[in-house]
Amino acid sequence: MNDFTIVDLLRHGEPEGGQKFRGAIDDPLSARGWEQMRAAVGDYREWETIISSPLIRCAAFAQALAQQLTRPLEIVEDFTEISFGVWEGRSVAEVHDAEPQALGRFWRDPVAWPIPGGEPVVDFDRRIARAWTDLLKRYQGRHVLLVAHGGVIRMVLRQLLDMPVRRIWRIEAPFASLTRMRVHCDPEAEPHLVFHNGCLA
Repeated sequence: MNDFTIVDLLRHGEPEGGQKFRGAIDDPLSARGWEQMRAAVGDYREWETIISSPLIRCAAFAQALAQQLTRPLEIVEDFTEISFGVWEGRSVAEVHDAEPQALGRFWRDPVAWPIPGGEPVVDFDRRIARAWTDLLKRYQGRHVLLVAHGGVIRMVLRQLLDMPVRRIWRIEAPFASLTRMRVHCDPEAEPHLVFHNGCLA
């Protein structure tokens, strides 16, 4: 077994309907979104397992890639995106025009200023921590790909880097962006962010 677990996190590409507070809305990838994800992955074949959120904008590509590479695919419910409550399905511009103060407060401190009807950020943090810990246990010493959402990637990064939960929106995670984490199998060793919004070449 290797001394390190390597996890590559791939955000889904552009979904149909463009940029909005999508959360649990299950929009499929647009044609451009498929192109973005194919370009991000290229000819890379080093993953031993592919893990995905159940939402179709992640799972459809993960399934296609798993078939292409003949790798096992696991769908993990806890890697679903955070729910954006009453803003779900609305564009950022629309929410900004209607509720600029509420939006600004949420970007600055989502813990103190949650979205009505949304998943509390501290609950989201606990959910992702649980799923991430389970992933590291089950795939210790292996190289896996996690196909997930911007919020999920931000939360994994915040946990890895020991950032305050309220600062997660300071992290950029564009469509089809790639992030690599290297976690030592010794629990006393520090985990490492290898690259963020990088490439596999």
